[in-house]
Amino acid sequence: MEATTLLPSEKQRYQKHLNLPEIGASGQLRLKNARVLVVGAGGLGCPVLLYLTAAGVGRIGVIDPDVVDLSNLQRQVIYTTDEVGKPKAKVAVNHLKKLNPDLTFDTYTMALDISNARAIIDEYDIVVDCTDNFKVRYLVNDVCVTLGKPFVYGAIHRFEGQVAVLNATLEDSRKGPTYRCLFPEYPNEMEIPNCSITGVLGVLPGVIGTYQANEVIKLITGIGQPLTEHLLMIDLLAMSNQKIKTKRRADAEELARRGLTSAGVRPAPNTLGPQKMSAIELADRLAKGDNIFLLDVRERPEYDVCHLEGAVLIPIDMIPNNRKRIPTDRPVVVYCHHGIRSANVAQYLYAQDGLTNLYNLEGGINAWARDVEPEMAVY
Repeated sequence: MEATTLLPSEKQRYQKHLNLPEIGASGQLRLKNARVLVVGAGGLGCPVLLYLTAAGVGRIGVIDPDVVDLSNLQRQVIYTTDEVGKPKAKVAVNHLKKLNPDLTFDTYTMALDISNARAIIDEYDIVVDCTDNFKVRYLVNDVCVTLGKPFVYGAIHRFEGQVAVLNATLEDSRKGPTYRCLFPEYPNEMEIPNCSITGVLGVLPGVIGTYQANEVIKLITGIGQPLTEHLLMIDLLAMSNQKIKTKRRADAEELARRGLTSAGVRPAPNTLGPQKMSAIELADRLAKGDNIFLLDVRERPEYDVCHLEGAVLIPIDMIPNNRKRIPTDRPVVVYCHHGIRSANVAQYLYAQDGLTNLYNLEGGINAWARDVEPEMAVY
């Protein structure tokens, strides 16, 4: 049942909102009756959750399957050091309840996937995409399009971020653009930024997440001009921003249906794709004289510091134009510093060319220096 009045304590708590003619009591009541699902309680989710809770959004769902890691604390400001190892969703809700105990919080410690996304999202008015997982992001889009629900998108990379309000109802009753209108297809492995490699400025998710929370509040209260037909791009190094005009594709619903259909099909286990090889196993095979092609996918300065004898350097961004240089008639061991970039390259080569002779060096050249050649100078 929807609330029709504000309690005396609520009038005191939200006094600054009530003083704004654009929000007032009617806008605060809309916030009190609103239901918002926040997908991801990480860098973006933390500021979104804090500000939506402080603003008085009546029911907030928090879904995140991860636990707090020490490396999160540089940017995920809800958590504290003594909470490392604990479920993010539960820890976040415990803090939020202390900030505003009168709200209702739903805690989901599982991953959002094809089996539960529709049922969970259907319980809310607005979804906030705070995930760094492309699979989940496309799933959120496809379910929201199918159910006719708006969602607020945010993404970060190094020093830059993006914000948009997607699948929202426009003033003329048309639907605004979706995520697939901006990015129709899931990116291949080569195009997905790896935060563990590239890093991110700690304050960036705070800025972008705050923009997302602002867009949610505008949608609920009906004030201002939400980013329903624009993608906002922010660069904190240059302190610049751009708004790019966007529009809905005619096939937006069909793209969403296709996405849900493909997400529901479980592929057969991959027995021919990239495999793993330890440093010790690689050393043994090389000592036996196995004809192995060593592919180094790091950058030239890294290669110049140290590399495996006989390795061929093809930096990761040059792989697409140099695929013919990679043999198909003998084992190919791909390596980088820690094995993350090389795993992406191996998967890319398998997906693009169907190569079945690929191995990723587990732990990269760092593992080789540790287990095989301790005298090697590793940066």
